[in-house]
Amino acid sequence: MAGKSFAFEVNRTSSAPASTLFGLVADGSRWSEWAGPLIPSSSWARRGALEDAGVGAVRKLGVGPLGVKEETTAYEQDAVGGYRHAYKLLGLAPISGYHAEVRFAPTADGRTEISWRGEFTERVPGTGRIFEKALGSVIGQLATRLTSYAER
Repeated sequence: MAGKSFAFEVNRTSSAPASTLFGLVADGSRWSEWAGPLIPSSSWARRGALEDAGVGAVRKLGVGPLGVKEETTAYEQDAVGGYRHAYKLLGLAPISGYHAEVRFAPTADGRTEISWRGEFTERVPGTGRIFEKALGSVIGQLATRLTSYAER
């Protein structure tokens, strides 16, 4: 029997350009630069077929057994319509099917609306809400660090 599905969404507004924010999120090797100390180490496990950070690229975040690998599933750059980066978690985890996307939409006043949404299925019944709150909190911290770093 499949577990229940859960989702969360974090929204922020930034004065940084959408292209800058997208570039930081898409580049797996730079996460520790803007997300530290939450992400103490970041690197490429595999580059994308068409672009280094493009579809198929795998970033490794964290150290040793606490590290995770995420594969890029969408890499869309459109200066007018916005930017979209999506990824899925690879390997064993206490949740299944985790995937997320970050959208960066330029606004008329020169700011950028950020929407970071994730979804997953619980493996152990009754744990989904705990992981939903924990992941929402972590992504919220990442979004705050991203905007602060990009606005410098």
